[in-house]
Amino acid sequence: MITCQFEGVTRVLCLGAHSDDIEIGCGGTVLRLIAGSDRMEFYWLVLCSNPERAGEARRSASAFLQGARKKTIVVKSFRDGFLPYIGAPVKECFEELKASFSPDLIFTHFRQDLHQDHRLVCELTWNTFRRHLILEYEIPKYDGDLSAPNFFVPLSDAVCRKKVRRLIRHFGTQRNKHWFSADLFQGLMRLRAMEIASPTRYAEAFHCRKLVLGDAR
Repeated sequence: MITCQFEGVTRVLCLGAHSDDIEIGCGGTVLRLIAGSDRMEFYWLVLCSNPERAGEARRSASAFLQGARKKTIVVKSFRDGFLPYIGAPVKECFEELKASFSPDLIFTHFRQDLHQDHRLVCELTWNTFRRHLILEYEIPKYDGDLSAPNFFVPLSDAVCRKKVRRLIRHFGTQRNKHWFSADLFQGLMRLRAMEIASPTRYAEAFHCRKLVLGDAR
């Protein structure tokens, strides 16, 4: 196993189809990045929302991004579940984003995610950003589409608990969902830490499809 650090990463793009996706998929890693550097800049884009969920998304993003040097939080109002069927304006949104923010690191959805909105976000991420480090996060759900990730970020107990507390606190509209629970979020992070024998006991996991080891000089 090779240990990798986020050296040189200061500008991070976080992409999520729905209001809680980014926090579930990479919220702990975001907290770790901010704790490790006072130079972090984030662009946080949520695509689907209604007025109630948009408010949740903005409040949650602001909480997770406390301590970042600079943050841009954008919440769109595309219809949940319909992104592939309204693809043109979503594609235009990504093209506008490319012109306004150049990230060192991008967090997006997993390519084989069984939710159609998630898959489109991943597809457009790769179509839009060609020379960037892209990490695809995982979302536990009824569909049972969790796979074998290959990129792991160990998290301390404190970071794990902070992530879970903020998720439960800020997404009241989701608390009645059978899968939206503290023990599920903690359990997945505990499982991923076990897979890398992490002494921290918790980790988030990602799919990394392309990783370039420096430039040939």
